[in-house]
Amino acid sequence: MKNQTLITDKVIALAAVKNCGWALMRASAELKADRDVVLAAVKNCGWALEFAGAELRANREIVLAAVTQDGESLKYANSKMRADREIVLAAVKQNGKALEFAKYELQDDKEICLAAIKNDGRAIRFASEELQDDRDVVLVAMKNRSDALDFASDELRNDKEICLAAVKNSGAALEYASDELKNDRDVVLAAVLQDGHALEYASAELRADREIALAAVSQDAYSIKYASKKLQDDKEICLAVVTNFGAALKYASKELRADRELVLAAVTNFGSALVFASKELRNDRDVVLAAVKNKGSALEYASKELQAAQELIDLANLE
Repeated sequence: MKNQTLITDKVIALAAVKNCGWALMRASAELKADRDVVLAAVKNCGWALEFAGAELRANREIVLAAVTQDGESLKYANSKMRADREIVLAAVKQNGKALEFAKYELQDDKEICLAAIKNDGRAIRFASEELQDDRDVVLVAMKNRSDALDFASDELRNDKEICLAAVKNSGAALEYASDELKNDRDVVLAAVLQDGHALEYASAELRADREIALAAVSQDAYSIKYASKKLQDDKEICLAVVTNFGAALKYASKELRADRELVLAAVTNFGSALVFASKELRNDRDVVLAAVKNKGSALEYASKELQAAQELIDLANLE
């Protein structure tokens, strides 16, 4: 801390750390070893424990005060303190990620791990391998953070009940399911109903499933990009998509981008989708008119002939 005066006066130090615990870093070595000053500092900011003297980082009262204020300050506690059950429990209840700094035997303590993942589901990544394979622990983690499935054991990522719980909370959790469950109709359908983009992680077979694709695009039209080529050539599906998200015309098959009804629906929703229409339809006055009515600048995607049409130029300028 260049250009900052070292604090050597206890009264000044106490006033400073009560206002901002980080001020402890500017205290003299003597004051960093002073119980009153350090306790005041960590009560204001748990991370101030980093600047405390070695003896006080092994002081139970001070460490407990620090982790109660910010669980992750456990990182700076003495090794013995990181093996203290009461201290670690207080830390993970305040911030689940503090489990990372606990001694291994406490990372293997089910009560402590449950407290951590109830605070932050992804704290499961710091649990022992045994607890990452514990159904109760993983289920609690899924309810808190569906992406916690990424840290579950291979066996549990192939557990249908657990994966269903995860994808119902966040469809994107399908990414972490086993290949077998990515090909499970119930799991994938639940995932896309929660988040259409989850279709990206489904098996090739289910990305070609009409019901699943319809469920996905109904939840998020943009997910059409993940459907099979065959379904991107399905007019009913694409029409449902572009009616609400015209830009998705980009993912329709070449044949459908030449379909007048489909393209009209797309450009009516999003004029600039005209850029994805076939050459013939970019020369269709009604199609271009619908596009320009939605977005004047869409005229630049029309044929040269229609770009010169005064009626369309005037309309584009109004837009």
